[in-house]
Amino acid sequence: MSATPTPAPAVPSASGGSAAARRPHRAVLRAETRLFLREPGNFFWIAVFPPGLLALLGLIPTFREPDPNLGGVRLIETYVPVTVLVALIVSGVQALPPVITGYRERGILRRMSATPVRPSALLAAQMGLHGAAALVSVLLSLAVGRIACGVGLPEQVAGYLLALLLAAAAALAMGALVAAFSPTAKVATAVGSVVFLPMMFAAGVWLPVQAMPDALATAVGFVPFGAAAEALGQAAA
Repeated sequence: MSATPTPAPAVPSASGGSAAARRPHRAVLRAETRLFLREPGNFFWIAVFPPGLLALLGLIPTFREPDPNLGGVRLIETYVPVTVLVALIVSGVQALPPVITGYRERGILRRMSATPVRPSALLAAQMGLHGAAALVSVLLSLAVGRIACGVGLPEQVAGYLLALLLAAAAALAMGALVAAFSPTAKVATAVGSVVFLPMMFAAGVWLPVQAMPDALATAVGFVPFGAAAEALGQAAA
């Protein structure tokens, strides 16, 4: 972002032109990846905290015993999709908006509009990096659930992946919406925190969707992450 990419030749060949067009975008992705990895706090809360939380919950004896109120399902099994969603929510709603808003606040997106690299390349890189960090967390949560807590892997893999992709798209879109309406990075952080708490409740962090009263579970099902929690739980079973 500190150096302006060299413009492509005026009359490139077909293959050379496409390669030249991709080089600046790759440079942006490499730069954003380095910047992302220099902020270990974001990576910790996205990729490490959710599976760590699952491991701690697995140490609670009552969480590992069949619960008659859940139809004999162990409570720890309901928290595997919850920790998956926590990673998506933290990534999309809390971590992403301040970064994008900060770029706009410092005029970086406006300056990029005058270069061959469009601002959309930076936005795509940021969404890809945050989505990738959330995917790492998903894999870790599934591994912790299987190895440490004896929770089976998803039975319906295709349905689980579809629900996961839709939930990730919802989280990133919500984060982009927060960034779009926030004038500064501080405001984006505050708004993201306000959105964060009800989304965490809908995902079942404090009370799994399966254990909610019918009326509340139905209402939560109309919220993206409430529906995602139900879909992931059904696909896993």
